[in-house]
Amino acid sequence: MKIGIISGSHRKESQSEKIGRYIAGQLASQELAADVYFYSLGGNPLPFWDEGIWQGDARWEEFLGELRSEVNSCDAFVSISPEWHGMVPAGLKNFLLMFPGAGEMAHKPALLVSVSAGGTGGAYPSAELRMSGYKNSRVCFMPEHLIVRNAGKVFNENPDDNDADIHDYLQARLLYCLELLAEYGKAFTGIRESGKASLETYKNGM
Repeated sequence: MKIGIISGSHRKESQSEKIGRYIAGQLASQELAADVYFYSLGGNPLPFWDEGIWQGDARWEEFLGELRSEVNSCDAFVSISPEWHGMVPAGLKNFLLMFPGAGEMAHKPALLVSVSAGGTGGAYPSAELRMSGYKNSRVCFMPEHLIVRNAGKVFNENPDDNDADIHDYLQARLLYCLELLAEYGKAFTGIRESGKASLETYKNGM
């Protein structure tokens, strides 16, 4: 199984990217994925979507050729979003616009991970993505999600930088979510292979 991790923060050296790399390590150490693809929007922004993407514009092929191939080869995803002013960053929403209709993300499960620097935020990104983030990409967000609050105090490479109580709870919850994601990934393979999930008739969601 190949799992793709998308770090949705535009910032370099962000907490979202730190957490994404920690998750990649957990997937490997727990042997939940044979391959992990990590893509960060930090310092690596995609251009804003325009209609050239529908027309095979060479500029878009240059930006998306390898990325499209990697995303298409994934069986499941982890989507990581910081909460900026109560919203999903524009770059992550823009990322989802890149994969409509052709099926690169379609009928594949995704775990939503939202990130907050404080101790009470983080709920809005998951709610926003559940409302509209799946529409044309057809990605399937799992019922379970993870909210990482006090992000600076958990999932750090140096254990001394972690608040043990918060870290241990989130570590256990993360492993539960990742194990479940792996099972969803296996199950959704059958859905895609059934032929009932064809995008030829209805390329766009309602």
